[in-house]
Amino acid sequence: MLLKNKKILIGITGSIAAYKACEIVRHLQKKGAQVRVCMTPSATEFVGSLTFRALTGEDVLIDWKDGKTGLEHIFWARWADSFVIAPATANTIAKVRTGIADSFLTSVALAYDKSIVFAPAMNTQMYRSNQTQENINILRKWGHLFVEPSEGELACGEEGEGKLAEVEDIETVVLKSILPQYLKNKKVLITAGGTREYFDPIRYISNASSGQMGYALTKIAYAMGGDVTLISAPTNLKKPYGITVVDVISAEDMYREVIKRAEKADVIIMNAAVADFRPESFSREKLKKSKEKSVVHLKPNPDILKKLGEIKKKDQILIGFAAESTDVIENAKDKLIRKNLDYIIANELDVFSKKIHRGWIINRRGDITEIPEMDKESSAFLILEKIFKR
Repeated sequence: MLLKNKKILIGITGSIAAYKACEIVRHLQKKGAQVRVCMTPSATEFVGSLTFRALTGEDVLIDWKDGKTGLEHIFWARWADSFVIAPATANTIAKVRTGIADSFLTSVALAYDKSIVFAPAMNTQMYRSNQTQENINILRKWGHLFVEPSEGELACGEEGEGKLAEVEDIETVVLKSILPQYLKNKKVLITAGGTREYFDPIRYISNASSGQMGYALTKIAYAMGGDVTLISAPTNLKKPYGITVVDVISAEDMYREVIKRAEKADVIIMNAAVADFRPESFSREKLKKSKEKSVVHLKPNPDILKKLGEIKKKDQILIGFAAESTDVIENAKDKLIRKNLDYIIANELDVFSKKIHRGWIINRRGDITEIPEMDKESSAFLILEKIFKR
């Protein structure tokens, strides 16, 4: 787990969404993080500090003079690997921007020397106001990170953007504040999922890919600074935060969308399980069940990876995947050479649709790095770190 033993400070401000901070704390703890909480005085009007003391087993500090020494705002700022203000009100965002330190939380913000993660939550008009947007833009210029609020019904009864982001999206930006930015300023194109090849309106040929590995790579590539586009075949997974998603269904759809974007990409990661064949004909009506044997004739799909290898730019990194049942490494090496890849990730078939991953990273020189069994996000980080660490 990438957040295991990471020290995360959650700052809670006076928003009705303060109760959702309980979920954020528990989620980060389940990811292995050590969590502490500080609150503004107004936040305690919505949720009592005792709640967070019970959840974390730590003191919850509110006033800048709280603690045994009066210097805890300095000590906690140095302690935290990531400082997350969630929910972040317009008032607190303005105070951090202008350097006002009238509470423990804003004092920590002034003493914190890394990127702060803000998750705004407020009325739509307050969020869109010139003052708030200017404050956000300036904080972004200074290197701080924001998790965009979502749209929906707000506490005031109005509809619009201003709802606190989902906890998984906040976690993604927390990772961005912690992980090395090896992909900063790089355009990354990733494919994921298993394509579907329909032979009538409701039936198709596909495979067992869940898309989990491709989505993990997408999340971690974004968290490592990449400008990421995901081309996704159908999955049941939540769309990753902070990226452009292009939904496709068939191998031909994916071919068109990948080739359209390939030239501008610095990195292409072809993780999707693309069907090798598709039905030769498509029936616009549902095929009826017959007592006789039914035969579906197939024809080859375009080979996206081979085409990318043919048009690959000199400074472009092309990464493929090979799922094999026998002679895994040798078959993967052969695929790497045949399709002109820079790296290939080889794995056995039993990691399909599982939450774990293991395998090997192989480069053009034939060097092999083993990926031990781990969760797919950790595996995605290991792969990207191995390839892009300089």
